[in-house]
Amino acid sequence: MNIFQQKWMTNALFVILAAGAVAPLFAADTRLPQWIEVVLGGLMSGVLYSLVALGLVLIFKASGVFNFAQGAMVLFAALSLVRLMEKMPFAVALAVTVVIMIGVAWLIERLVLRPLVNQEGIVLFMATLGIAYFLDGLGQTIWGSDVYTLDVGMPKEPKILLENVFEGGILVGMEDVIAAVIAAVLVGLLALFFQKTPTGRALRAVADDHQAAQSIGIPLNRIWVIVWSVSGIVALVAGIIWGSKLGVQFSLQLVALKALPVVILGGFTSVPGAIVGGLIIGLGEKLSEVYLGPYLGGGIENWFAYVLALVFLLFRPEGLFGEKHIDRV
Repeated sequence: MNIFQQKWMTNALFVILAAGAVAPLFAADTRLPQWIEVVLGGLMSGVLYSLVALGLVLIFKASGVFNFAQGAMVLFAALSLVRLMEKMPFAVALAVTVVIMIGVAWLIERLVLRPLVNQEGIVLFMATLGIAYFLDGLGQTIWGSDVYTLDVGMPKEPKILLENVFEGGILVGMEDVIAAVIAAVLVGLLALFFQKTPTGRALRAVADDHQAAQSIGIPLNRIWVIVWSVSGIVALVAGIIWGSKLGVQFSLQLVALKALPVVILGGFTSVPGAIVGGLIIGLGEKLSEVYLGPYLGGGIENWFAYVLALVFLLFRPEGLFGEKHIDRV
């Protein structure tokens, strides 16, 4: 990470801390436990957004494609897992679903991406839009369109912590805590994979210059299969977490698309940007809903991320960590 990125990471973290410190001033109830509950809930949601955004960033860096199908992949993975669990144990169903998602990644690369090599970005974007609708329809055709309950053993009951420190304690959803820990571990592993492994370095080379990467023997087709497979596994984890909380239903793909404003905020080509952007949006929408909702009306959580992304597109379209391109004439 260069000095420029470090500076913006410092500024972004300052924004997070400042927002958290100022928000209680707008609240009628400024109890510290409530503030902590809101901040924890926002950070836990932000980790999930960061996870899905990382899948988008990896594909965009490797192939220059914004994967509009990521939300549909989350829904397809969750549908596959919950229906397979009706016929086999969870561990076996999970392994089969991983194989299915890798197979989907291979088919996407072979049937869609390979014929469209060197096409314009809008062509590739429309291709992923077609993939999204195809996966959505295929998943519901094979597995059905009902709302399914996904039970993977995560505790549903919240717990009250720190009763000896704060009056009334802090109410924490243990399912959210476990989900956030799982997502944070996977985010860390993906970041290490991208920065430290030979495949990750090859992926960065492909992101910088496709033709130069090919000239030194890096196979683009293999790299694309890898990143789409990783994106499929990310979609599976996100589908398990959100499916367990919300049920496996059509709206899962809309929740997953919250990763779009995350990558706009952090930068389409930045792994640290996906992480920090997810935390900012997760925390910002929770604080806004709780502390500003009574003044602006409910539902802020639904549109906060997109309005914030619009502001960044107007004033800093490359995002916090994105590279600023200067055209010289």
